Amino acid sequence: MIIVVAGEIDFPPENRSAVLAGARQLIALALAEKGCRHYSWTLDAYDPGRVHVFEQWDCAEDLQAHLEGPAYREMFAHLSGYSILSADTRKYRVDLTEPVYSPAGVATATFSDEKKR
Repeated sequence: MIIVVAGEIDFPPENRSAVLAGARQLIALALAEKGCRHYSWTLDAYDPGRVHVFEQWDCAEDLQAHLEGPAYREMFAHLSGYSILSADTRKYRVDLTEPVYSPAGVATATFSDEKKR
């Protein structure tokens, strides 16, 4: 089962670029951790103070190790120095993943285990 972490962190707009610049090394550390499939922080194109967080982990145990490890602790300390205005991150257990596009190139929102209508 894959674990996804997704959310937004808001900073004063003048701090956002410095937040990401200072986080690059910590993001690289997280990406090197066991079970980390994806770890990305990106700027919001419409909100000048918002950073989007997206992570994928192989399992809850790997995510827990990350949350207890140095990359997470140092990231938390780093972010705390930039006046976090709000933060909303969520974790999701994913029991089934499939491509959006079928082999025929058709996009669909349904999953293969759903009843055909």
